[in-house]
Amino acid sequence: MRLLVVEDDPILSDGLKVGLGLSGSTVDCVGTCEDAVSALIATDFSAIVLDLMLPDGSGLDVLRTLRARGDRTPVVLLTARDGVADRIAGLDGGADDYVGKPFDLDELSARIRAVVRRAAGRASATLVHGAIRLDPGRFAVTVDHRPVPVSRREFMVLAALMERPSVLHSKSDLEEQLYGWQEEVESNAVEVHIHNLRAKIGRHAIETVRGLGYRMRAIA
Repeated sequence: MRLLVVEDDPILSDGLKVGLGLSGSTVDCVGTCEDAVSALIATDFSAIVLDLMLPDGSGLDVLRTLRARGDRTPVVLLTARDGVADRIAGLDGGADDYVGKPFDLDELSARIRAVVRRAAGRASATLVHGAIRLDPGRFAVTVDHRPVPVSRREFMVLAALMERPSVLHSKSDLEEQLYGWQEEVESNAVEVHIHNLRAKIGRHAIETVRGLGYRMRAIA
């Protein structure tokens, strides 16, 4: 899951980048309305964490721009606890949820997962494909109820594949999920992660369609 954090406080922004990253997300951060709009034009995100008070305007302006062009990317607002009017305006303007400052990082992570899940039309946070289960909340993978240890990026690749199991995911699509703007993309990283996952969850679990990409193998 790739997230955009729009927050001008560098300490909070860095904390969100690290904290949300540890929960299995790739996080990019910007600090102004202008940079947020540019980022949303250039990159597809699973969700946006949007502060309302920004140096060059209100996060509501970013939200309105987003929704005016038909972009339905889930948005979680960061608001002051006493900013009831702003929260109402944000929700009426198309936000999916809000969290008051100060907030608990685990709660924010759960709210992000919830809005992404609702946007995808899923009732449960847990992803299931045959005997494979992936629980984003616990950062856990099991096969036949047996815990399978995976790295952060292996988890992210598997989550992307299981969220849309019948869809072909190109190498570049998966790289978009794995690497933020400031991270160097290793040329064979996706292949290595797929290889490692097959060794852990079953060598036939992930199908390669040569020249096109990867998908979960159909369940008989």
